[in-house]
Amino acid sequence: MSLDDNDYWQRWIARLLAILAADPSDQLAWASEHQVRTAAVADDVEFILHLAEGMAERGTLEPEALQDLKTIDRFFAEMDVRGRAGRWADALTVDVTWSEVRTLARRILVARLGEWRLPLPRRVPPQHIYD
Repeated sequence: MSLDDNDYWQRWIARLLAILAADPSDQLAWASEHQVRTAAVADDVEFILHLAEGMAERGTLEPEALQDLKTIDRFFAEMDVRGRAGRWADALTVDVTWSEVRTLARRILVARLGEWRLPLPRRVPPQHIYD
């Protein structure tokens, strides 16, 4: 896949947003099942923000969506997500900012796809990537 394959990257972004937008109980179950570390979620957000900036420059992503992604990234910085060594499931229960992240992710998905309730991805990178 090349960086120019816009459909591929839009699907990739939608998958991560589906996780961020999910109801808290679904997020907890998914995060526990996959044992995802909080820092890995932050890395994914940073990556999709980079993709989104390129898409916005090409006119394939709305400015509002880009702004919401930047706000999500800012929330991650404020929560010091990268500095947390623990599992995302634990972080979800501690910081109320996750609710704000969830709201923004839902708004982006509704604007782009008309729906925020998407299936959560079944496949994740191998565990060693998260360790």
